[in-house]
Amino acid sequence: MDLFSVAGLVLALIAIIGGSVLKGAGLGALWSPAAFVIVMVGTVAAIMLHTPGSTLKHAFKIAGWVVRPPVSDRAALIAQLIEWSNVSRKQGLLGLESHVAAQTDPFLKKGLQMLVDGVEPEAIRHMLEIELQGEEHHDLAAAKVFEGMGIYAPTLGIVGAVLGLIAVMKNLADPSKLGHGIAAAFTATIYGIASANMFFLPMAAKLKSVIGRRSGERELAIEGLIAIAQGENPRNIEARLAGFLH
Repeated sequence: MDLFSVAGLVLALIAIIGGSVLKGAGLGALWSPAAFVIVMVGTVAAIMLHTPGSTLKHAFKIAGWVVRPPVSDRAALIAQLIEWSNVSRKQGLLGLESHVAAQTDPFLKKGLQMLVDGVEPEAIRHMLEIELQGEEHHDLAAAKVFEGMGIYAPTLGIVGAVLGLIAVMKNLADPSKLGHGIAAAFTATIYGIASANMFFLPMAAKLKSVIGRRSGERELAIEGLIAIAQGENPRNIEARLAGFLH
């Protein structure tokens, strides 16, 4: 679990709630069903119109990566590739066949299977790079869903504020309702700006970072698998792949 992300989410909530209390507005000022419907429901509606269904589903599937990103251990991956290299030198590429079934990562499993099948190194590279590009494109499109929500939310917050002020203008004859009405109008603005800058946009940035790290690991795997296919010495492979640790 990414404790920094969890801490960031908690601090974001504390900043809004604590700030409201310290400013004297109280917790009640942060709750407005009308503002919630206009901003949050409106943002979801806008992103549903903006995004294909498959991308939207994938976005909410990978949202958990913000606090629980995929396990990343490049040193362990290099060690595994070196192990496969030693096996292939001693037993030939067919000696890796027993390792294919044990591999849980679909990307590595595909590359390992191509090694066992005797596919040419350049063909392996070409197919795995296509696989990587497709996976990366799909994940980045999903991350941009939250980026889009971060763009729409503040605008809808302004819409909510304007609608609230319209309601206030209709009650000018009753001064007792003006203060409450104006406060409620600005609650929508808080919802829009706070949700965008404390949640949606940071989530998009974090997901892009995770996706970039995953792509780097895929590139590492491709280089290692190609080196095994070319029959390079395990020590040379290890030296080559060490650069990915930085």
